[in-house]
Amino acid sequence: MLGIIRRKVASRGFPATVLGQSVQRTRPSASLPRSFVTLQNEPLLIGKGFERVQKFSYHIFLGGRVHSKPRREVADLPQTESSIRTGRRLFSSDNGDLVDAVVPFMGESITDGTLATFLKKPGDRVEVDEPIAQIETDKVTIDVASPEAGTIQKFVAKEGDTVEPGTKIAIISKSGEGVTHVAPSEKAAPPPPPPAEKESVDKQTPKAEIPKAETTPVKKKDKAPSPPPPKAMASEPQLPPKDRERRVPMTRLRKRVATRLKDSQNTFALLTTFNEVDMTNLMKLRSDYKDAFVEKHGVKLGFMSGFVKAAVSGLQNQPIINAVIDGDDIIYRDYIDISIAVGTPKGLVVPVIRNAGEMNFADIEKEINTLAKKANTGSLSVDEMAGGTFTISNGGVYGSLLSTPIINPPQSAILGMHSIVSRPMVVGGDIVPRPMMYIALTYDHRLIDGREAVFFLRRIKDVVEDPRRLLLDV
Repeated sequence: MLGIIRRKVASRGFPATVLGQSVQRTRPSASLPRSFVTLQNEPLLIGKGFERVQKFSYHIFLGGRVHSKPRREVADLPQTESSIRTGRRLFSSDNGDLVDAVVPFMGESITDGTLATFLKKPGDRVEVDEPIAQIETDKVTIDVASPEAGTIQKFVAKEGDTVEPGTKIAIISKSGEGVTHVAPSEKAAPPPPPPAEKESVDKQTPKAEIPKAETTPVKKKDKAPSPPPPKAMASEPQLPPKDRERRVPMTRLRKRVATRLKDSQNTFALLTTFNEVDMTNLMKLRSDYKDAFVEKHGVKLGFMSGFVKAAVSGLQNQPIINAVIDGDDIIYRDYIDISIAVGTPKGLVVPVIRNAGEMNFADIEKEINTLAKKANTGSLSVDEMAGGTFTISNGGVYGSLLSTPIINPPQSAILGMHSIVSRPMVVGGDIVPRPMMYIALTYDHRLIDGREAVFFLRRIKDVVEDPRRLLLDV
């Protein structure tokens, strides 16, 4: 290959060096010989076969004597193949047909997740923004959507891998070219040879062992080991076979819940106080206005909105329960964001009702209904579960009669609701059946004294038993 350079030579000499397209003229110095010349912005003509050279460097050795005329020089210079370094750029394909499906941004507090499952298979057709996989994080489950419409060529990651935002998990072909469905058959083809080899080995081994089997010492040795097994089995406990057990890895959400609850036990001075609530008046209020409530607001009137309003009233009367310890300081929150614990098939999630103190019954019921649907479908965002100053957990929907809930860090208290049971109660000197519910308040005794805890729980009881107190603020 021959390279030709036309330029003006500043001084006579033999070696000269060209570095890329932007090189400056260098004056001779003590460390450089006078024959060293640096070229700047010179045209370079390369032989056929190169469309573009991004970065290159080579040495030029003058093939002939340079004329002495200072303003006119032409030289034919040989160029070696090893003197050129070409840049390389990666493309999905020549025509841009392949696109990558990558893990999206999962939230400021989430750095990675687990690739839980693929919703599609190689060769399946996908549309734009159609979910192809699910990423399970400590808090939420996030879908990986297809960036383009096309056909899934192959998966790069595997289920169970830990992935970060920007990690490529699949390659999608917009035209569907290069997608083959023979991968499973190719993988299935190799297994048959091993059995054939084993059969051949099995056929050969008996022939070699036939003469040894005829010897009498082998029969005596077989009789000796037979007695010990019964004695050993008699002394050892009989354990269930391993095929009756299943080992399943914990989900990231379950591990996160376990860690937070254990940290709560290790950090807080947990104490629980109890009380019982007569649900007669709240149930009558619901029965009288449930049809009109649904007709006007489009949602059903439940008990949870009554307890949320009661908790707001209690937190306003006892602001220490809405506070939190931060080092050597106490932070009082002048806003009330109530977290609602929701059990889902994947684990416990705690979405937050923002500014619950400024909401009425209808607003609370609508927000609870929206958050519950998102929790069951796994579409809750990180922002919808972040924060929260107080938590309400309703174990009564599962039939729990009494429990001691654990605080949701970094909050300082949690209210536990339970099932409604008809029990005999003394009312006005008479024993009458009443629908009763046990309520429990678990609080951080480092911050909250028993007096504030009992007063808070009594306020819950008073408001639920007589909702008119909310109207009169008494």
